[in-house]
Amino acid sequence: MNNGEYLTVKVGKENYTATVSVRNHTFYGDEPESVGGNNNGPNPYEFLLAALGTCTAMTVKMYANRKDWPLEEVVVHLSQSKEYAKDCLECEKATAKIDVIQKKIEFIGDLSEEQKKRLLEIAGKCPVHKTLTGEINIESTLAE
Repeated sequence: MNNGEYLTVKVGKENYTATVSVRNHTFYGDEPESVGGNNNGPNPYEFLLAALGTCTAMTVKMYANRKDWPLEEVVVHLSQSKEYAKDCLECEKATAKIDVIQKKIEFIGDLSEEQKKRLLEIAGKCPVHKTLTGEINIESTLAE
């Protein structure tokens, strides 16, 4: 998204069902029924993983296209979990957990091992990956 563009999320009477609007697209997010949602869409962490996976696949495909490499398809498998932090000197609590995202990538096409290795490096350079591993400042204000 560019400066001035907004993605809007609304949650109303449907418990946790969120209507997401961006540009000319509308889709839904929700929680599973097991936690009081209606299961009308991905949950927030699934959206986060989708953003990372989408960015990773697109970045790799763009790079392969520029190099004219025979990459036919990129498949990104993602999962997220919270694990107890080990050797965490700066954790507030001894039982603090850290988020761990597993990203397994398949490159389909007649690629050499060297090309696959390079594409794996490029996968870590996608903008969303950089955002998630960098410093993030989130500013919340009341809308007028």
